[in-house]
Amino acid sequence: MRIVVTGGAGFIGSHFVRRAASGAYTGGELPEIVVLDKLTYAGNIANLDPVGESPLLRFVHGDICDRPLVTDVLKGADLVVHFAAESHVDRSIAGSEEFVRTNVLGTQTLLNAAADGDVAKFVHVSTDEVYGSIDDGSWTESAPLEPNSPYSASKASSDLLARAFHRTHGLPVCVTRCSNNYGPYQHPEKVIPLFVTNLLDGRKVPLYGDGANVRDWLHVDDHCRGIALVAERGTPGEVYNIGGGTELTNIGLTERLLEMLGADWSMVQRVPDRKGHDRRYSVDIGKISDQLGYRPLISFEQGLAETVEWYVSRRDWWAPLKKAERSY
Repeated sequence: MRIVVTGGAGFIGSHFVRRAASGAYTGGELPEIVVLDKLTYAGNIANLDPVGESPLLRFVHGDICDRPLVTDVLKGADLVVHFAAESHVDRSIAGSEEFVRTNVLGTQTLLNAAADGDVAKFVHVSTDEVYGSIDDGSWTESAPLEPNSPYSASKASSDLLARAFHRTHGLPVCVTRCSNNYGPYQHPEKVIPLFVTNLLDGRKVPLYGDGANVRDWLHVDDHCRGIALVAERGTPGEVYNIGGGTELTNIGLTERLLEMLGADWSMVQRVPDRKGHDRRYSVDIGKISDQLGYRPLISFEQGLAETVEWYVSRRDWWAPLKKAERSY
Protein backbone atom coordinates (compact mmCIF):
# COMPACT_ATOMS: atom_id res chain seq x y z
CA MET A 1 0.00 0.00 0.00
CA ARG A 2 1.30 3.44 -0.95
CA ILE A 3 0.22 6.41 1.19
CA VAL A 4 0.95 10.04 0.34
CA VAL A 5 0.81 12.35 3.36
CA THR A 6 0.84 16.08 2.71
CA GLY A 7 2.11 18.22 5.58
CA GLY A 8 3.66 15.10 7.04
CA ALA A 9 6.40 17.02 8.85
CA GLY A 10 3.89 19.12 10.78
CA PHE A 11 2.37 18.39 14.17
CA ILE A 12 -0.60 16.19 13.28
CA GLY A 13 0.76 14.91 9.99
CA SER A 14 4.01 13.68 11.52
CA HIS A 15 2.11 11.85 14.25
CA PHE A 16 0.08 10.09 11.56
CA VAL A 17 3.27 9.19 9.69
CA ARG A 18 5.02 7.85 12.78
CA ARG A 19 2.06 5.64 13.66
CA ALA A 20 1.40 4.56 10.07
CA ALA A 21 5.06 3.63 9.59
CA SER A 22 4.73 1.16 12.47
CA GLY A 23 1.80 -0.58 10.78
CA ALA A 24 -0.66 0.74 13.37
CA TYR A 25 -3.29 1.62 10.76
CA THR A 26 -2.80 -1.28 8.35
CA GLY A 27 -3.09 -4.32 10.59
CA GLY A 28 0.66 -4.61 11.06
CA GLU A 29 1.46 -4.36 7.35
CA LEU A 30 4.15 -1.72 6.77
CA PRO A 31 2.99 0.65 4.03
CA GLU A 32 5.13 2.70 1.69
CA ILE A 33 4.77 6.33 2.80
CA VAL A 34 5.62 9.44 0.81
CA VAL A 35 5.65 12.70 2.78
CA LEU A 36 5.20 15.92 0.82
CA ASP A 37 5.98 19.00 2.90
CA LYS A 38 7.08 22.56 2.12
CA LEU A 39 8.82 22.86 5.52
CA THR A 40 7.38 26.24 6.44
CA TYR A 41 8.02 27.49 9.98
CA ALA A 42 5.45 24.94 11.22
CA GLY A 43 7.03 21.98 9.44
CA ASN A 44 10.00 20.31 11.08
CA ILE A 45 11.87 17.43 9.48
CA ALA A 46 13.03 16.43 12.98
CA ASN A 47 9.44 15.37 13.69
CA LEU A 48 10.09 12.37 11.45
CA ASP A 49 13.36 11.33 13.10
CA PRO A 50 11.77 8.40 14.98
CA VAL A 51 10.98 6.75 11.62
CA GLY A 52 13.57 8.50 9.47
CA GLU A 53 15.58 5.33 8.86
CA SER A 54 12.64 3.38 7.48
CA PRO A 55 13.35 2.22 3.91
CA LEU A 56 9.61 2.54 3.20
CA LEU A 57 9.52 6.29 4.00
CA ARG A 58 10.37 8.90 1.37
CA PHE A 59 10.42 12.63 2.02
CA VAL A 60 9.71 15.12 -0.77
CA HIS A 61 10.41 18.77 -0.07
CA GLY A 62 7.86 20.69 -2.08
CA ASP A 63 4.76 22.86 -2.34
CA ILE A 64 1.27 21.44 -2.75
CA CYS A 65 0.58 24.28 -5.21
CA ASP A 66 3.27 22.91 -7.56
CA ARG A 67 1.11 21.01 -10.06
CA PRO A 68 3.87 19.06 -11.87
CA LEU A 69 5.43 17.97 -8.57
CA VAL A 70 2.09 17.01 -7.04
CA THR A 71 1.16 15.01 -10.15
CA ASP A 72 4.43 13.11 -9.93
CA VAL A 73 4.18 12.44 -6.19
CA LEU A 74 0.61 11.12 -6.43
CA LYS A 75 1.40 8.61 -9.19
CA GLY A 76 0.54 5.13 -7.94
CA ALA A 77 -0.88 6.36 -4.63
CA ASP A 78 -3.55 4.19 -3.02
CA LEU A 79 -4.37 6.77 -0.34
CA VAL A 80 -3.78 10.50 0.05
CA VAL A 81 -4.11 12.01 3.54
CA HIS A 82 -4.10 15.78 3.18
CA PHE A 83 -2.89 17.60 6.31
CA ALA A 84 -0.91 20.41 4.67
CA ALA A 85 -2.38 23.79 5.61
CA GLU A 86 -1.70 27.19 7.05
CA SER A 87 -3.51 26.83 10.36
CA HIS A 88 -2.84 29.63 12.87
CA VAL A 89 -5.82 31.97 13.24
CA ASP A 90 -3.78 34.94 14.47
CA ARG A 91 -1.51 34.73 11.43
CA SER A 92 -4.54 34.62 9.13
CA ILE A 93 -5.90 37.78 10.71
CA ALA A 94 -2.57 39.54 10.17
CA GLY A 95 -2.43 38.41 6.53
CA SER A 96 -4.73 36.01 4.71
CA GLU A 97 -3.08 35.67 1.29
CA GLU A 98 -0.95 32.63 2.10
CA PHE A 99 -3.94 30.94 3.75
CA VAL A 100 -6.00 31.25 0.58
CA ARG A 101 -3.08 30.16 -1.60
CA THR A 102 -2.15 27.06 0.40
CA ASN A 103 -5.48 25.97 1.80
CA VAL A 104 -7.62 26.63 -1.28
CA LEU A 105 -5.34 26.55 -4.33
CA GLY A 106 -3.12 23.85 -2.80
CA THR A 107 -6.11 21.61 -2.05
CA GLN A 108 -7.48 22.18 -5.57
CA THR A 109 -4.10 21.18 -7.03
CA LEU A 110 -4.06 17.96 -5.02
CA LEU A 111 -7.66 17.11 -5.88
CA ASN A 112 -6.99 17.60 -9.58
CA ALA A 113 -3.94 15.35 -9.48
CA ALA A 114 -5.78 12.72 -7.43
CA ALA A 115 -8.69 12.67 -9.87
CA ASP A 116 -6.37 12.41 -12.85
CA GLY A 117 -4.33 9.69 -11.13
CA ASP A 118 -7.29 7.52 -10.06
CA VAL A 119 -6.33 7.66 -6.37
CA ALA A 120 -8.39 5.08 -4.48
CA LYS A 121 -9.11 7.25 -1.41
CA PHE A 122 -8.48 10.89 -0.51
CA VAL A 123 -8.94 12.07 3.09
CA HIS A 124 -9.12 15.84 3.46
CA VAL A 125 -8.33 16.88 7.03
CA SER A 126 -10.30 19.94 8.10
CA THR A 127 -11.42 21.67 11.30
CA ASP A 128 -14.50 22.30 13.41
CA GLU A 129 -13.82 26.03 12.97
CA VAL A 130 -15.58 25.92 9.59
CA TYR A 131 -18.89 25.76 11.48
CA GLY A 132 -18.32 29.10 13.21
CA SER A 133 -19.42 29.41 16.85
CA ILE A 134 -22.17 27.56 18.73
CA ASP A 135 -23.72 28.68 22.03
CA ASP A 136 -25.41 25.41 22.98
CA GLY A 137 -25.38 21.82 21.79
CA SER A 138 -22.98 20.38 19.22
CA TRP A 139 -22.61 20.56 15.46
CA THR A 140 -23.47 17.57 13.33
CA GLU A 141 -21.88 17.16 9.92
CA SER A 142 -24.98 18.67 8.27
CA ALA A 143 -24.61 22.01 10.07
CA PRO A 144 -24.10 25.02 7.76
CA LEU A 145 -20.58 26.34 7.27
CA GLU A 146 -20.27 29.81 8.86
CA PRO A 147 -16.52 30.47 9.28
CA ASN A 148 -15.50 33.64 11.10
CA SER A 149 -11.74 33.93 10.49
CA PRO A 150 -9.74 34.01 7.26
CA TYR A 151 -8.21 30.70 8.33
CA SER A 152 -11.54 28.93 8.83
CA ALA A 153 -12.96 30.52 5.67
CA SER A 154 -10.08 29.09 3.65
CA LYS A 155 -10.64 25.66 5.18
CA ALA A 156 -14.38 25.82 4.49
CA SER A 157 -13.56 26.66 0.88
CA SER A 158 -11.29 23.63 0.61
CA ASP A 159 -13.99 21.42 2.16
CA LEU A 160 -16.41 22.51 -0.54
CA LEU A 161 -13.84 21.84 -3.25
CA ALA A 162 -13.38 18.32 -1.88
CA ARG A 163 -17.15 17.79 -2.00
CA ALA A 164 -17.32 19.15 -5.54
CA PHE A 165 -14.56 16.82 -6.78
CA HIS A 166 -16.47 13.87 -5.38
CA ARG A 167 -19.76 14.93 -6.95
CA THR A 168 -18.30 16.08 -10.29
CA HIS A 169 -15.40 13.71 -10.88
CA GLY A 170 -16.32 10.75 -8.68
CA LEU A 171 -13.15 11.18 -6.62
CA PRO A 172 -13.50 9.05 -3.45
CA VAL A 173 -13.02 11.89 -0.98
CA CYS A 174 -13.86 11.96 2.72
CA VAL A 175 -13.61 15.11 4.85
CA THR A 176 -12.78 15.02 8.56
CA ARG A 177 -13.40 17.95 10.91
CA CYS A 178 -11.56 17.82 14.21
CA SER A 179 -11.71 19.79 17.43
CA ASN A 180 -8.65 21.39 19.09
CA ASN A 181 -5.65 19.05 18.98
CA TYR A 182 -2.87 18.79 21.55
CA GLY A 183 0.10 16.53 22.14
CA PRO A 184 3.87 16.24 21.56
CA TYR A 185 5.57 18.01 18.64
CA GLN A 186 2.98 20.83 18.45
CA HIS A 187 4.50 24.15 17.41
CA PRO A 188 4.83 26.56 20.37
CA GLU A 189 2.62 29.20 18.75
CA LYS A 190 -0.41 27.09 19.76
CA VAL A 191 -1.98 27.67 23.16
CA ILE A 192 -0.93 24.59 25.18
CA PRO A 193 2.74 24.47 24.08
CA LEU A 194 2.89 28.28 24.17
CA PHE A 195 1.72 28.38 27.77
CA VAL A 196 3.88 25.44 28.85
CA THR A 197 7.08 26.72 27.24
CA ASN A 198 6.52 30.28 28.43
CA LEU A 199 6.07 29.08 32.00
CA LEU A 200 9.17 26.88 31.74
CA ASP A 201 11.08 30.01 30.66
CA GLY A 202 9.62 32.10 33.49
CA ARG A 203 7.59 34.21 31.04
CA LYS A 204 3.94 35.22 31.41
CA VAL A 205 1.20 33.61 29.35
CA PRO A 206 -1.28 35.69 27.31
CA LEU A 207 -4.97 35.09 28.04
CA TYR A 208 -7.40 36.54 25.51
CA GLY A 209 -10.35 38.65 26.69
CA ASP A 210 -12.40 37.26 29.56
CA GLY A 211 -11.00 33.73 29.05
CA ALA A 212 -14.49 32.22 28.80
CA ASN A 213 -14.10 30.88 25.26
CA VAL A 214 -14.77 27.13 25.18
CA ARG A 215 -12.88 24.49 23.18
CA ASP A 216 -13.18 20.70 22.92
CA TRP A 217 -9.75 19.08 23.38
CA LEU A 218 -8.66 16.09 21.30
CA HIS A 219 -5.38 14.21 21.72
CA VAL A 220 -3.48 13.96 18.45
CA ASP A 221 -3.30 10.15 18.70
CA ASP A 222 -7.08 9.87 18.97
CA HIS A 223 -7.43 12.26 16.03
CA CYS A 224 -5.06 10.28 13.81
CA ARG A 225 -6.75 7.02 14.74
CA GLY A 226 -10.07 8.56 13.67
CA ILE A 227 -8.54 9.66 10.36
CA ALA A 228 -7.24 6.13 9.79
CA LEU A 229 -10.72 4.71 10.36
CA VAL A 230 -12.13 7.15 7.81
CA ALA A 231 -9.37 6.23 5.36
CA GLU A 232 -10.15 2.55 5.78
CA ARG A 233 -13.95 2.47 5.94
CA GLY A 234 -15.32 5.97 5.46
CA THR A 235 -17.96 6.40 2.79
CA PRO A 236 -16.76 8.56 -0.12
CA GLY A 237 -18.46 11.94 -0.21
CA GLU A 238 -19.14 11.95 3.52
CA VAL A 239 -17.95 14.28 6.31
CA TYR A 240 -16.91 12.93 9.72
CA ASN A 241 -16.52 14.99 12.89
CA ILE A 242 -13.71 13.86 15.23
CA GLY A 243 -13.81 15.16 18.80
CA GLY A 244 -12.20 14.48 22.13
CA GLY A 245 -15.13 14.97 24.50
CA THR A 246 -13.43 17.41 26.91
CA GLU A 247 -14.79 20.96 26.82
CA LEU A 248 -12.89 23.60 28.78
CA THR A 249 -12.92 27.35 28.98
CA ASN A 250 -9.56 28.98 28.32
CA ILE A 251 -9.54 30.01 31.98
CA GLY A 252 -10.04 26.37 33.00
CA LEU A 253 -7.20 25.25 30.74
CA THR A 254 -4.94 28.00 32.10
CA GLU A 255 -5.67 26.97 35.68
CA ARG A 256 -4.66 23.38 34.95
CA LEU A 257 -1.41 24.37 33.26
CA LEU A 258 -0.47 26.81 36.03
CA GLU A 259 -1.03 24.11 38.65
CA MET A 260 0.94 21.49 36.72
CA LEU A 261 3.92 23.81 36.33
CA GLY A 262 3.87 25.21 39.86
CA ALA A 263 2.89 28.73 38.82
CA ASP A 264 0.12 31.12 39.90
CA TRP A 265 -2.06 33.79 38.32
CA SER A 266 0.69 36.38 38.58
CA MET A 267 2.12 34.62 35.50
CA VAL A 268 -1.01 35.40 33.43
CA GLN A 269 -1.17 38.54 31.31
CA ARG A 270 -4.62 39.59 30.12
CA VAL A 271 -4.54 40.72 26.48
CA PRO A 272 -7.22 42.22 24.21
CA ASP A 273 -9.50 39.63 22.70
CA ARG A 274 -8.75 38.25 19.24
CA LYS A 275 -10.75 39.82 16.39
CA GLY A 276 -13.83 37.73 15.57
CA HIS A 277 -12.99 35.29 18.38
CA ASP A 278 -15.38 32.33 18.25
CA ARG A 279 -17.01 31.79 21.64
CA ARG A 280 -17.51 28.02 21.67
CA TYR A 281 -16.80 24.97 19.50
CA SER A 282 -18.43 21.58 20.01
CA VAL A 283 -18.75 18.69 17.54
CA ASP A 284 -21.15 15.78 17.66
CA ILE A 285 -19.17 12.56 17.03
CA GLY A 286 -22.18 10.25 16.80
CA LYS A 287 -21.70 9.58 13.08
CA ILE A 288 -18.07 8.37 13.23
CA SER A 289 -18.82 6.48 16.44
CA ASP A 290 -21.86 4.66 15.08
CA GLN A 291 -20.52 3.99 11.58
CA LEU A 292 -16.80 3.41 12.18
CA GLY A 293 -16.52 2.54 15.88
CA TYR A 294 -14.49 5.60 16.87
CA ARG A 295 -14.21 6.85 20.41
CA PRO A 296 -11.48 8.88 22.11
CA LEU A 297 -9.24 6.61 24.22
CA ILE A 298 -6.86 9.09 25.87
CA SER A 299 -8.36 11.00 28.79
CA PHE A 300 -7.56 14.70 28.91
CA GLU A 301 -5.93 14.31 32.32
CA GLN A 302 -3.55 11.62 31.05
CA GLY A 303 -2.92 13.28 27.72
CA LEU A 304 -2.24 16.72 29.16
CA ALA A 305 0.13 15.35 31.83
CA GLU A 306 2.09 13.39 29.22
CA THR A 307 2.17 16.38 26.88
CA VAL A 308 3.48 18.73 29.56
CA GLU A 309 6.14 16.18 30.51
CA TRP A 310 7.20 15.90 26.86
CA TYR A 311 7.80 19.65 26.63
CA VAL A 312 9.61 19.64 29.96
CA SER A 313 12.01 16.99 28.65
CA ARG A 314 12.32 18.25 25.06
CA ARG A 315 13.66 21.80 25.37
CA ASP A 316 16.09 20.79 22.61
CA TRP A 317 13.10 20.55 20.25
CA TRP A 318 11.11 23.68 21.13
CA ALA A 319 13.71 26.23 22.26
CA PRO A 320 15.09 26.82 18.73
CA LEU A 321 11.54 27.36 17.45
CA LYS A 322 10.83 29.95 20.15
CA LYS A 323 14.11 31.69 19.42
CA ALA A 324 13.28 31.83 15.71
CA GLU A 325 9.87 33.33 16.47
CA ARG A 326 11.37 36.08 18.65
CA SER A 327 13.88 37.00 15.95
CA TYR A 328 11.19 38.19 13.53
